Amino acid sequence: MTDTVISSGSKEVVIGFDRPFVMIGERINPTGRKLLAEEMKNGDFSRVEADALAQVAAGAQMLDVNAGIPLADEPALLAEAIRLVQSVTEVPLSIDSSIIEALEAGIEAYDGKPLINSVTGEQEVLDRVLPLVARNGAAVLSISNDETGISEDPDIRFDVAKKIVGAANDYGIPTKDVVVDPLVMPIGAMSNAGKQVFHLVRRLRDELGVNTTCGASNVSFGLPNRHVITGTFLSMAISAGMTSAIMNPLHAEVKSAVMGADVLMGNDSNCGAWIAQHRDPQAAGSARSGRRNRRRGGSGGAT
Repeated sequence: MTDTVISSGSKEVVIGFDRPFVMIGERINPTGRKLLAEEMKNGDFSRVEADALAQVAAGAQMLDVNAGIPLADEPALLAEAIRLVQSVTEVPLSIDSSIIEALEAGIEAYDGKPLINSVTGEQEVLDRVLPLVARNGAAVLSISNDETGISEDPDIRFDVAKKIVGAANDYGIPTKDVVVDPLVMPIGAMSNAGKQVFHLVRRLRDELGVNTTCGASNVSFGLPNRHVITGTFLSMAISAGMTSAIMNPLHAEVKSAVMGADVLMGNDSNCGAWIAQHRDPQAAGSARSGRRNRRRGGSGGAT
């Protein structure tokens, strides 16, 4: 099946079917975070560093890095953020911008094979982003909308994704290096948004053979106790074939739902990751102590 390899200078992450779900940390993004935006604009990246370290510690296998701040030098800020994040962690990155100059600066600063976030089905965007992806041997996140906007019909969104994959292939970008975002709508505003995504993810997997991702928190926007909704959505999306998501691994409900889905889909060998995450530290310590005592007792009895 399709494996999308994203790398830093020292670490590879593989997004693929029948593999553990890849959590892409969403926190390094000043959109909606006024304090972070102000700090980055003023050259203070301490919160970027803290967010990077916290998300990796929480289990994120990749990080998304965005520096979209109005009236700021986005190319310079994005390049600086990428250099900083790569200096404190080994995980591969998604370089996130709608501005081609910022993507170019981010790629130049990056050590490894990044995921470029993103391209849409708009012809002008395809013509600008795909050559950049091809020249740099990167992978690309494709968003299933075009000049007509975001269709509420998942089959039209499939057609847009198919167009993007075909255009990428024309530039020499293999299908395995295209990760499709089927677009997740808020379930509070569109009651069939979840069913649409599950249907679309199955088609993308079975008919195009592409890996998929999404902005997971979109689904629960505006709802109370939203992290439970987000986690439940992701577990169901994983069962439909979704292979990664841009998400917040610091939310325990969301992370646990993802890890549980990996267990139930057979993508957590011997439940190893689940057990390591959820084992009672006191019980584990007692077990180790008991084993040590038994070894000492056995040794004493033999003399």
